[in-house]
Amino acid sequence: MKGLILSGGAGTRLRPITHTSAKQLVPIANQPILFYGIRDMADAGITDIGIVISPATGDEIRSAVGDGSDFGVTVTWIEQPEPLGLAHAVLVARPYLLDDEFVMYLGDNMLEQGLASFVERFDAARRHVPSPHGDETLVGAPSAQILLAKVNDPSSFGVADIDTEGRVIGLVEKPDDPPSDLALVGVYLFDASIHEAIENLQPSERGELEITDAIQALLNSGRVVHHEILSGWWIDTGKKDPLLECNRLVLDTIERRVEGAVDASSVVDGRVVIESGARVVNSTVRGPAIIGQDTVVEDAHVGPYSSIGRDCRIERSEVDNTVVLPGAVVSDIPRLTDSLIGRDTIIRRGNARSRAVRVMIGDNCHVEVE
Repeated sequence: MKGLILSGGAGTRLRPITHTSAKQLVPIANQPILFYGIRDMADAGITDIGIVISPATGDEIRSAVGDGSDFGVTVTWIEQPEPLGLAHAVLVARPYLLDDEFVMYLGDNMLEQGLASFVERFDAARRHVPSPHGDETLVGAPSAQILLAKVNDPSSFGVADIDTEGRVIGLVEKPDDPPSDLALVGVYLFDASIHEAIENLQPSERGELEITDAIQALLNSGRVVHHEILSGWWIDTGKKDPLLECNRLVLDTIERRVEGAVDASSVVDGRVVIESGARVVNSTVRGPAIIGQDTVVEDAHVGPYSSIGRDCRIERSEVDNTVVLPGAVVSDIPRLTDSLIGRDTIIRRGNARSRAVRVMIGDNCHVEVE
């Protein structure tokens, strides 16, 4: 089985961060979101992975991932010239996928449960359901398997229609009148039949080849589509608040590790990671939190659920529930909370004193707070 990770989206909902960087490289607990998906695939035994990239951010993603050897996988790069839908990404990946089964994963999604059990169940169903005709086509086996999650606003997602016997009978993309509250999570498993379904698709009203339409075509042709209800959390990190929530959830799983320097006047409390080369001077760091490599925290308080990237400076400030990207400086801010701070950004207070600051600031900015 091969893997296909879609990393070509423009990330418009995370602007201004994504004006200068790929959304899949925004960090969660100081690791790019994309890396979690690659590791999930490797943990599921999938080591041959195609990554779909766009011309705009492809070079940056290539540089970050490399050849995949750091993750124990082999990466094939696939350029999608325009973002014309998930099914279009599969279409342009056909020369890589050939007729192999594959798992498709959206590169800005995060799953608590990982992929291993999901892949194992599809593989078991494909291999162990006998064909009624005694041949090798496995007519009774699934051609696709989808992962579903109950959501409060199904009209914002692709939605599955499940009959009383628990079978998938229909799919619809962002319906005005949803048939259920079961949304498609950004993980799909397919056999080669999906390619014919996609080749016969027409673009939707928004001009895209929809993966929901392709799966519906499988159903219409009599193919079997299995489904699974998600266990654990799932987050689409395409907006600031869900991204911060995902950061909190991942930080809740870290183990204490102090590799940097902490002076005698500082307090490091709870599950905190201080990476090598970092310095904590006359400061308090309360976990769960992570302080990146070569970062300096001085005369400051870093509170729970904060991820501070490498080569940052946090000085005379209080920071909590915030993601700070590499190279940023936060200076003389009484309280910075619920924020996402871009790379190489400077945010400092002017002469006036405000109580708290909540911001999402892109890369290479200089902001003074009055």
